[in-house]
Parts: sequence; structure tokens; C-alpha cells
Amino acid sequence: MNHRHRKVLHAIFAHPVSANIDPKAVQAVFEELGAEMSHNGSGHLAVKLGSHAHAFHNSQHSLSKDEVVAIRHFLTQSGVDPVRDYPL
Repeated sequence: MNHRHRKVLHAIFAHPVSANIDPKAVQAVFEELGAEMSHNGSGHLAVKLGSHAHAFHNSQHSLSKDEVVAIRHFLTQSGVDPVRDYPL
């Protein structure tokens, strides 16, 4: 994982929650983590990482705080720990 991807991953887990994260950068992090992604017709992005799956709103603008929290929970459930696995 390159530095840019690690930086986005740490921004997802940062406190307070950031509302200035590019959705394309998050998709790149998902790809780097080995997630399977597919766009469905209802404007959602289905992501499967390991045995966990979730559908996120496919936004063209910065993610809302609620979306960032949902991504954080999904990654945590999937066993991703940025401090342990991907230190800056």
C-alpha cells in the first residue's frame, strides 16, 4: 500500500470524523485491500472484503461524516487496523 492510500485509510479512522474525503480515494483503498466492488443500478457501490459485504452510496462529492463512519465500521468488521497493519 503506497503512502497516499495509507493516508486516506488513516483519515477514515481519524478523530474527529473527517467530512473531506474523496470517494475515489476510498475506492482506491478498497481495491488496494483486495476488496471486490461492483456498481449496482441504484447508485450504490457494493463492496465485499473478506467475508463482509456492504453497499455504500456512490457519491461524486466528498463523503459525509455518516458515510465515513459506515466505512470505518465496515473496515473494522473486516479486520482492518490501520495503526497495526499500515503505519504512516
